[in-house]
Amino acid sequence: MPGGVNSPVRAFTGLNMTPLMVSSGKGDTLYDVDGHAYIDYCCAWGSLILGHSPPNVIHAAQEQMARGSSFGIATPYEHAFAFKIMHHFPSIEKIRFVSSGTEAGMTVVRLARGFTGRSLIVKFNGHYHGHCDSLLIQAGSGVTHLPQASSHGVPHELVQHTVSLPFNDTDTCRRFLREHPEVAAVIVEPVTGNMGVVPAEKEFLQMLREETARTSALLILDEVITGFRVSLNGAQGLYGITPDLTCLSKIIGGGFPVGAFGGRREIMDALAPLGNVYQAGTLSGNPVAMLAGLATITALEQPRFYESLEEKTRLLTDPIQEVIRERNLNLCLNRVGSMLTLFFGVKEVKRKEDLHSLDLEQFQNFFHFLFQRGIYISPSAYEAWFVSSSHTDEHLLYTRDVILEFLNREYSR
Repeated sequence: MPGGVNSPVRAFTGLNMTPLMVSSGKGDTLYDVDGHAYIDYCCAWGSLILGHSPPNVIHAAQEQMARGSSFGIATPYEHAFAFKIMHHFPSIEKIRFVSSGTEAGMTVVRLARGFTGRSLIVKFNGHYHGHCDSLLIQAGSGVTHLPQASSHGVPHELVQHTVSLPFNDTDTCRRFLREHPEVAAVIVEPVTGNMGVVPAEKEFLQMLREETARTSALLILDEVITGFRVSLNGAQGLYGITPDLTCLSKIIGGGFPVGAFGGRREIMDALAPLGNVYQAGTLSGNPVAMLAGLATITALEQPRFYESLEEKTRLLTDPIQEVIRERNLNLCLNRVGSMLTLFFGVKEVKRKEDLHSLDLEQFQNFFHFLFQRGIYISPSAYEAWFVSSSHTDEHLLYTRDVILEFLNREYSR
């Protein structure tokens, strides 16, 4: 395997250490092949909102595997899961399941172009929508250090119809959209996760909704990370924004590879077999993943689930925020719900351009300090951390104390 891994960030590039090799996970804890335990704040990059191996999800998946793991034929579980998601996301009138967030992002762009008859796509600096060619420009996380097109092998012809603008810059983006009525769609992460957690300003999202509606361009919310993470209705429920199309993945898979996209009926009906925009997938709507997802969302519907998750997260973050504020430290902690990132070397992060002075060496020191004490966070300074419902108060308080110990040691000089 190139780099010994099947996804680049797993190689721990820049951390000068052997990558973690996991054998199992239970609750809020990972176990490596040598038997070491780590409190996990990566949670499969946000997918595991219930933690590792939740019994209800495992039971649902095992029961279906006994009946058959895949058919390549329609099943009633796809129908049931579609209605479950649509109930919580009223903007989604029709939905299609795929196998990854990248597939969802790739297909909504094709669909937007096919539906509008236009070619130009607008995205934002630091936003990552999967590794499809036309969106791999000014992306976040693993491609932050790469040039404009973010990858060799992506011809200029494939990205020339994609424009990346500064995030949360309302005036610049409004001006661009008014000067370019040929825009097919604007795609945006309402809360970024691949340049760290950076929430959109409400007026920025409202401007995007107004300006796209004015020219009949489509507004696409990429909720691959935020869908069912920041609320039961996703970020669109949190912000009160109704997009034309939505991308989902991660949590809706219940730990299995699943993606989905959906939106207004007339747009979705442009897809084959009803329309002329083609998309297909052998494993789309896989029955094991559908039932794992159903079990997960059913658990999220329980009373006070998100209130409890918020309380758990604040148990960890509030004391850290207080220390940063009281001592005026040169770092900041961004949080939305159970998503968070601690940025070293900067006091405010509202857009990718604020990350130019990010202290990567200090992040490396921080990662090692936590790792040696049995705490695992996402192994990149440009990524989000996640709290799950299985994180215990004991582990959250221990993590808080370890982080405060690091801050006291490093910032008392």
